[in-house]
Amino acid sequence: MDHLKEYHRWIELAKGEDKDIEDELRAISQDEAKIEDAFYRDLAFGTGGLRGVIGAGTNRMNIYTVAKASQGLANYVVKKYPESERRIAVSRDSRIKSDIFAKTAASVFAANGIDVYVYEDIMPTPCLSFATRELRCAAGIMVTASHNPSKYNGYKVYGSDGCQITTEAAEEILTEIESLDIFKDVRIVEFTVSGTKNEAVDIEKAGEGVKRQGNIYYIGEKIYSTFIDNVKAQSVLGADDKVDRNVAIVYSPLNGTGLKPVTRALRESGYTNITVVKEQEAPDGNFPTCPYPNPEIKEAMALGMEYAKKEDADLLLATDPDCDRVGIAVKDNNGEYRLLSGNETGILLLDYIASQRQKNGTMPEDPVMVKTIVTMDMGERIAEHYGIRTVNVLTGFKFIGEQIGRLESEGHSDSYIFGFEESYGYLTGSYVRDKDAVDGAFMICEMFSYYKTKGLSLLDKLEELYRVYGYCLNTLHSYQFEGSAGFDKMQKIMQQFRADSYKAEIDGANQPDDRPMQHEAIALEKFGVKDIEKVLDYEPGLQGLPKSDVLKYLLKDHCSVVIRPSGTEPKLKAYISISAESREKAESIEKEIASQLEDRMK
Repeated sequence: MDHLKEYHRWIELAKGEDKDIEDELRAISQDEAKIEDAFYRDLAFGTGGLRGVIGAGTNRMNIYTVAKASQGLANYVVKKYPESERRIAVSRDSRIKSDIFAKTAASVFAANGIDVYVYEDIMPTPCLSFATRELRCAAGIMVTASHNPSKYNGYKVYGSDGCQITTEAAEEILTEIESLDIFKDVRIVEFTVSGTKNEAVDIEKAGEGVKRQGNIYYIGEKIYSTFIDNVKAQSVLGADDKVDRNVAIVYSPLNGTGLKPVTRALRESGYTNITVVKEQEAPDGNFPTCPYPNPEIKEAMALGMEYAKKEDADLLLATDPDCDRVGIAVKDNNGEYRLLSGNETGILLLDYIASQRQKNGTMPEDPVMVKTIVTMDMGERIAEHYGIRTVNVLTGFKFIGEQIGRLESEGHSDSYIFGFEESYGYLTGSYVRDKDAVDGAFMICEMFSYYKTKGLSLLDKLEELYRVYGYCLNTLHSYQFEGSAGFDKMQKIMQQFRADSYKAEIDGANQPDDRPMQHEAIALEKFGVKDIEKVLDYEPGLQGLPKSDVLKYLLKDHCSVVIRPSGTEPKLKAYISISAESREKAESIEKEIASQLEDRMK
């Protein structure tokens, strides 16, 4: 893209719609580096939709890039679906300009003859997945940048199954988007709501040759209440199980969408001793007390930890802005609060759900647990103990959602009992097809209360699992690469890892025909003190999974390293999993591997 030419076109045409964009275009007029970064490419559209920094330019999130993406999606829906099935659900989180972007998208869909069902208030990602399915929509969009800093926003696209779109669908939609001129080819009408709908209805057919305008409806209370009922139905308590629900809970929605659904699901189930972190209660896209609103990050949980100490709480919960991730902290024997990782919470939930289902006779005939390839491998050993089949998928909860859909198409939807990923995403039922922090928070509170009634803490239970299955340490390291130069460097680093990792002994399924053989002696023989036993390259597709730019190194003694570019941020991510006889030994091994990775990322 000729970035200077496109910049001057925006100066001429991007007028009268968003003063912030006009002001920014003028402000960067003498800074070619900023102009290049804003215009050197179109904001990437993939299976995660769009995500980027809010601002002016083709490589930014703004009303023009949102409208263009929406027109591409509208073209796709019109081509793929008969007129009576052209409906799209829309939701948004609390981020800066989320309301404007949601209205922009809805207005484009309506202009293309598509009926739009939009939540009137902010609502979590799982509520969008639920509405897409419940309202029998052709697609859904969620305006969010999930857990990213406040300068970001995004646009997740969902298929009719309530799952984030497949790679194939993303490519078709991208083709439609790329065929459009951002100013000349977008159809849009004024955002006008026709009323409120609680269930989908077929639209009236327009006369032959007449282009109809779609209607925009607010999604009614019934859909939201049905979602909450589905969350509460995930309980695995038996009729004879007695639990003390008067546990002291501190909860933070991190200024996002989780406040109403999380507290409602809990209170309607008997958890009334809930203290909300006041500074993080109200929706606020600036995230003033947690600049990086991700419950994976210790700093985002700091204020909640202060509240927990002050209230002498039993349990701390926090959900990210679009409420699809949940993090927790629990009190140790010294009265201090310890944050649990997504892996630790995941294996605790898996063991709790499996043991309860086994005890209460509700385990399906062919139970299935789904996890991502970067998620703690101990999950497989726990699943095997209970006779549960494990399905490993690529990173991204959409692949877990696809497995639920596959089971459903085979008539075995009841087989799915749990899915989780290391990045704090959990789902216990098939009512949605994305991770659900409302469900996660609900199930964590139930599990906590159940064990507390029996005199056990979650830390006690975790240590018990480590005694049975061996200690396992999992860490994530992220390496930032900004701008066009950073993007090129990420690609070169991945190419170098591949060049250093291939040898003739790699099995045929992992050696694509068009890849030249590397030297017999592998250039990268070890990570730290651990020998590399096998390299799995998911770029050509492996074990029935889609192609993905991911390398997984299987190391000696049940250890592993996974390296992949982030699908939503300018980062390379490395996931280190260490099995060892003790925490100290695992940490020592992990430190050596992390140091080696750091050197290779420079």
